[in-house]
Amino acid sequence: MTILIDPTASVSPFADIEDSVRGTLITVGAHSILDSFVKIKPAGGTGNIAIGRNSVINSGCVFYSGNGVSIGDSVAIAANCVFAPVNHEFGKRELLIRDQGFRASRGGIIVEDDVWIGAGCVLLDGAILRRGCVIGAMSLVRGEVAAYSIQAGNPLKLIGWRE
Repeated sequence: MTILIDPTASVSPFADIEDSVRGTLITVGAHSILDSFVKIKPAGGTGNIAIGRNSVINSGCVFYSGNGVSIGDSVAIAANCVFAPVNHEFGKRELLIRDQGFRASRGGIIVEDDVWIGAGCVLLDGAILRRGCVIGAMSLVRGEVAAYSIQAGNPLKLIGWRE
């Protein structure tokens, strides 16, 4: 079994956590909550998905394993966010995109402790959200976000700091 859910975690019976056929480890920490229609899918690589303690993932979020997703402790993720830590290769016109495989890893997705991610955000391979940052709804995150910063948009823009 490659799915390890702490007995104190609350996972909705309507969440969909697929087991891996490639050895991806999926862990959900103590007292974390996965709401209805959260989808965790090992796809696009062999990275692990780790959700820390006391984190909340709201309805409709989708996580692909790709190059790995690490969610820290006490993280709040609003509804309908997508975590896609992998990128398709597409450069060769003579080949179908689906036949070109994946690009080299940019390090997966790392979300440190005490982060809030607003509704409808998309996080891509190489995204690093440092401790205590806030990401506004409908934002695209591709790189590193400074600790305790408040950022939003596409492209992501600094709009303030937590005091």
